[in-house]
Amino acid sequence: MTVFLCGRLNDLSYRPTLRIPKHEHRPLTYEEGLAQRIREMLTGRDDVVEKKMFGGLCFMVRGHMSFGIIKDELMVRVGKEAYEKSLAQPHAREMDFTGRSLKGMVYVAPEGFESDADLAAWVGKGTANAESLPPK
Repeated sequence: MTVFLCGRLNDLSYRPTLRIPKHEHRPLTYEEGLAQRIREMLTGRDDVVEKKMFGGLCFMVRGHMSFGIIKDELMVRVGKEAYEKSLAQPHAREMDFTGRSLKGMVYVAPEGFESDADLAAWVGKGTANAESLPPK
């Protein structure tokens, strides 16, 4: 946990306050079973890294965020070119994590990736987008 002391440096009468950033209050929650399914699909790739972010788990491909899990939903970075087509897929919706739409990223409800084939298709979209970008 990161802790910041807020106060005036030269004022000895001032009592600093303890402030804990909001982002550190959020526990990481994601569906571990879904994470394992994705890991199995990515077996053999050496360019995939898992990172905890957005309150969930993200998979980075070639250094680019490609897909992830927030609670029980799949988050996929499909890119701007495939965005509208991806939104038209069943159980997909715009990613509005910050309160406004993030173009090029979609959420997929659990019904949209129940089958391994459906999950593989979404993982493939995220991977294809990452592979179209220069490696980091």
